[in-house]
Amino acid sequence: MLALALGGFGIGTTEFVTMGLLPDIAADLHVTEPTAGHAVSAYALGVVVGAPLIAALCARVPRKRLLIALMIAFTVGNIASVLAPVFPTLVGARFVAGLPHGAYFGVASLAAASLAPVGQRAKAVAAVMLGLSAANVVGVPAATWLGQSLGWRDAYVVVAVIGLATVAAIARYVPDLTGIRITDPRTELGALRRPQVLLTLVVGAVGFGGMFAVYTYITSTLTDVAGLAQGLVPIVLALFGLGMVAGNIVGGVLADRGVDRSIFAALVAMVVILAGFVAAAHNPFTAGVGAFLVGASGAAIAPGLQTRLMDVAHDAQTLAAALNHAALNIANAAGAWLGGMVIAAGLGYTAPAVVGAGLAVAGVLLFTLTTWLARRPAAG
Repeated sequence: MLALALGGFGIGTTEFVTMGLLPDIAADLHVTEPTAGHAVSAYALGVVVGAPLIAALCARVPRKRLLIALMIAFTVGNIASVLAPVFPTLVGARFVAGLPHGAYFGVASLAAASLAPVGQRAKAVAAVMLGLSAANVVGVPAATWLGQSLGWRDAYVVVAVIGLATVAAIARYVPDLTGIRITDPRTELGALRRPQVLLTLVVGAVGFGGMFAVYTYITSTLTDVAGLAQGLVPIVLALFGLGMVAGNIVGGVLADRGVDRSIFAALVAMVVILAGFVAAAHNPFTAGVGAFLVGASGAAIAPGLQTRLMDVAHDAQTLAAALNHAALNIANAAGAWLGGMVIAAGLGYTAPAVVGAGLAVAGVLLFTLTTWLARRPAAG
């Protein structure tokens, strides 16, 4: 499990570290900071494209071998980022680095579930996702500090080293995963014909967007609304990351007791927490507590969603599990876009929390519909 979580830690670090290095990248490659932001978008696009493509085309590849290949591709993408001489090359490198993201988490989740004792599948899936959450507490701040201190390329050097360490750890410690059924591309693509798979993906893309609506603009919210000193912002960001770690652990435990109940409870909690963040954001202490709770409620959804997708996909589990991370990246983009719209409209930095609560409400309603349809005899 630790070997699989290490890969998640590396992926989580590379996904978010670019955001903290945009000024450095822009200055070094002679582009504006908004233009440098396209490197973030390129990674997200790689996730969305790579998740279904790799899961379907590599359906016949033994799962341990596929995990190793995915982490090698991830490492190559990050090495290419280090060596990028001009900005367009960096954009291409970030796209390549993002391609294995969804497929890795999908296959790693299946691997963890297949190795877990009876009744602890969701907890095992959460252990893999814990690497992603831990990256927000340790990996991203450390790599950002290194990149700002020594040069942005050094941050990607660290990520590439983590990728190589993961390759070695999987090769040494992960068994052959013969318990995971090898399918074929046509079988995997069958997941897209299952209404419960598609509905669960939409729930993730909409409901999870609530967290990103707040997180994307949390730095400005803390400084402009809560009056927090700029130097203290990383502490609150660390609290957000700790919240994700806690939420991920709790979500895994609850999902083993009841997958659907855990998803519903986390979505309802997110509605309440995001609505409360509108008021909490006006005080540094309550804003910090609110940031922790926002991270916790968001991360608590993930283990249940991942496990549910594996269950409702039947014999197309790899594609369904991989698509979960494509859906979460869509949530990232949608939440950030909608949050930015209300800020641009002059509604202030607390407005994204209102938008986020609305997205979470939509997630609750969609999930209620999804579970109602699942109980019908003809449900897919």
